[in-house]
Amino acid sequence: MTTSIETQYRTVDGLRIRYADTGTTAGPTVLLTSPWPESLHAFTPIWSSLAARARLFAVDLPGFGRSERRDDLLSPRAMGEFLARLVVEADLGKPYIVGPDVGTAAALFAAAAHQGLFSGLVIGGGGTAFPLQLGEPLASWVLDPDLDRYRAVNPATIVNAAVDNHAGAVPDAIRADYLASYEGERFVESMRYVRRYPQELPVLADLLPQLQVPVTVVSGRHDHVVPLANATYVADRAPYASNVVLDAGHFLWEEVPDQYAAAVLDAITMSRQPDMT
Repeated sequence: MTTSIETQYRTVDGLRIRYADTGTTAGPTVLLTSPWPESLHAFTPIWSSLAARARLFAVDLPGFGRSERRDDLLSPRAMGEFLARLVVEADLGKPYIVGPDVGTAAALFAAAAHQGLFSGLVIGGGGTAFPLQLGEPLASWVLDPDLDRYRAVNPATIVNAAVDNHAGAVPDAIRADYLASYEGERFVESMRYVRRYPQELPVLADLLPQLQVPVTVVSGRHDHVVPLANATYVADRAPYASNVVLDAGHFLWEEVPDQYAAAVLDAITMSRQPDMT
């Protein structure tokens, strides 16, 4: 069993994708999607705890972390289709998705379009509500009509600001990976994903009542970037959804890793399966 994150690359849907795979087969399989503006190394504080109970397959989503970008995938709905392809191409069986932050809407779209492909979702910290319920700086990144003005901003300033906002410390090597992940125009191009929220979250609203999969929304009580209204929005509409609220901010997996890992493990071992009878 691998208890540290060892990355490698594979081609999925024609793109060079960075991932990490513990390679174990005992227990459930968990597909983890990278948060933003971070990478799959954000899961380092919870990796060992989860790896002791499940096979872990973490991925930098296309255009995020160190994975190659293709512009047509930079929307939650298209990213959901990518996740479905990844499950099949990587032979992940029927995994749970742990999709915090930008992975939240993509996981919901994937589960709605591919009923039966996933065992459950653990999401949170990503925009889901419509009308939009977003704090800063995310609201500006989504709604500012002038994307080009962000090209003049050093992406390291944005990434460092996000990392410095953690309640917990981020090791220098992991910070360096985050910085490298969004250097040049990679950060501003990745913004295109969240800028699709106004068009795609209304579509998601109509799909949530159709979900036939357990959904656990794990959120931070003090998350000022993605307010708790987004978690409530999903729980009120998805038939098998529940909320877990932790006493933390936005970056739960690094701020309160023990609590976040416990919430994930509870979800994948005790999730309430839909009654299909």
